[in-house]
Amino acid sequence: MKEKFVTVNRNNIRYLEEGESDRNLILLHGLGGYAERWISLIPHLSKKYHVFAPDLIGYGQSDKPSVDYTPEFFTKFVFDFISTLGIKDTYIIGTSLGGQITAECAAVQDPKIKKIVLVSPAGIMRKSTPTLDAYTMAALYPNRDSVKNAYQMMVGPGKQVSEISIERFVNNMSRPNAKMVFLSTLLGLKNAPDIFDKLQKISVPTLVVWGREDKLIPFEYSQQFVSSIKNCEFMPIEGCGHSPYVEDPERLAEIIIKFFAKH
Repeated sequence: MKEKFVTVNRNNIRYLEEGESDRNLILLHGLGGYAERWISLIPHLSKKYHVFAPDLIGYGQSDKPSVDYTPEFFTKFVFDFISTLGIKDTYIIGTSLGGQITAECAAVQDPKIKKIVLVSPAGIMRKSTPTLDAYTMAALYPNRDSVKNAYQMMVGPGKQVSEISIERFVNNMSRPNAKMVFLSTLLGLKNAPDIFDKLQKISVPTLVVWGREDKLIPFEYSQQFVSSIKNCEFMPIEGCGHSPYVEDPERLAEIIIKFFAKH
């Protein structure tokens, strides 16, 4: 898996790249995330697709300019990233915050975006959950115990949380401006207009995937997404919490590849 950097609108953006296919696939991580959150899924997908997984602007090792981190800002970033890399057309998978960004990108109806997958997307939930509260505290006061507790709540009891994922989160949230970006993103999501109008503008084939045990953005929000998007399929994942790409990457990859292979 290659680590690369590219300048997008004068900002240095880090991304991971893997695969030789002529079919492109962009992976967008969630709030407080980073490209390596996809690291268990990428080997399965890169056999069939040319995969690009950026640290979103403001996150991971990408630059963190002092701006308002609104959904519109992230949507513009994704199109600028696509344009800078010279990608002509692509599939996009987004999870949580990345899922909302993916949906907003598709709502623009740019012909470069061919199909999308939304994994437990943000955008509808307007009140917090205990898991989101714990995750926010871990981001603002990053240490091993707070992060492990939050990740454990995300995946559910009895599942392993890798020490390296905890370490990466602590390191990333300890970078200059990282906490500012996290809080700005939360405010941007809270103050964003209702997403339903945008969901109704999505015309590309869409798959919504949701862990039935999700405690961060509960499973009950899934139907509002599915019923608002015209050309939408839905796949609940049994026994998974908020992060099926970490919890059951083989199963998720199988679902995604089957969906992309249609039509």
